[in-house]
Amino acid sequence: MNIHEHQAKELLGSFGVPVPKGKAVYTAEEARRVAEELGGPVWVVKAQIHAGGRGKGGGVKVVKSVDEVVAEFERMMGMTLITHQTGPEGKLVQRVYIEEGSAIAQELYLSALVDRATSRVSFIISTEGGMDIEEVAEKTPEKILTMDIDPACGFQPFHGRKVAFALGLEGAQVKACVKLVSNLYDMFVAKDASLLEINPLVVTEAGDLICLDAKMNFDSNGLYRQPDVMAMRDESEEDPAEIRASEHELNYVKLDGSIGCMVNGAGLAMATMDIIKLYGAEPANFLDVGGGATKERVTEAFKIILSDENVKGILVNIFGGIMRCDVIAEGVIAAARDLELSVPLVVRLEGTNVELGKQLMAESGLAIIPADNLADAAEKVVAAVKGA
Repeated sequence: MNIHEHQAKELLGSFGVPVPKGKAVYTAEEARRVAEELGGPVWVVKAQIHAGGRGKGGGVKVVKSVDEVVAEFERMMGMTLITHQTGPEGKLVQRVYIEEGSAIAQELYLSALVDRATSRVSFIISTEGGMDIEEVAEKTPEKILTMDIDPACGFQPFHGRKVAFALGLEGAQVKACVKLVSNLYDMFVAKDASLLEINPLVVTEAGDLICLDAKMNFDSNGLYRQPDVMAMRDESEEDPAEIRASEHELNYVKLDGSIGCMVNGAGLAMATMDIIKLYGAEPANFLDVGGGATKERVTEAFKIILSDENVKGILVNIFGGIMRCDVIAEGVIAAARDLELSVPLVVRLEGTNVELGKQLMAESGLAIIPADNLADAAEKVVAAVKGA
């Protein structure tokens, strides 16, 4: 789960991490009041969406008067902001963040993430702040340092000093950096974060360290014990179909293709999408119904798949273990009838109660195309869609 920049900064501040003063606003009156409270003489007005590259898209402006703050708020609020991460359709701006300006002497980069290779929290450090870290990695990889934290000993002061020295900090800044990185680590672990990016981490002209921008993602599996983080969820930034899927314990991600997929198990879902591409088509989604799907959940999965108007055919690929094939078949039949299915439907079943499942579909009277294996299923659904 993602949160907005202003929410990330609130969390950082609650753990003693230095951030600029600011507040999210929703009306021009709020914008004026907050700007007057912050006092100036410089303010930064930032559009809040779940995407990077806002500055280049016109979503971040530095201004020098309260009237300019209000004018920029009115320009940004309700605009469709297009960045390299939003795609050409962009994202609607529904809140704006106003914060005090900072006198920047140096821009640095600091992030923390869970390294899948080591299963440890890993810090990524660079002196090249304010840039896309991917660009730095491509052009000057020697300017990036990574550092793992061993969970057996946790964060230690020497970790903080290592970060400080890598960033070229000196004197009192080293001590401040040790405290800052320690607090970041504490927050990362306590809040079940999966990514924390501070870009830029700035050194002000007064020599202080401040987190000028912040991006945070959280492990969805840990959200049940993070009610304060869940309260920050902004469903308007998410795909409505993905929200609906999560409500029914379905794992769904919309893609750009024309063949809808319903599969049990993430690995099998990935293999199914790969083989659809192999046979010359593109998957319309990733959808894992899980091992304990009911007839009702299968029906809901069909509704979610068909809510995508690009879907021209559906491939159901179930390898039943915990998930019984007859339950899947009942759900497929019920969904096909309820939704008056008009696109080709190919079903491949294997596993527990597979013969009963195939029998139920054969006797349903519906135009369900059976498949013997995954390759056969992919070939049939691609042929059916292209022949339609």
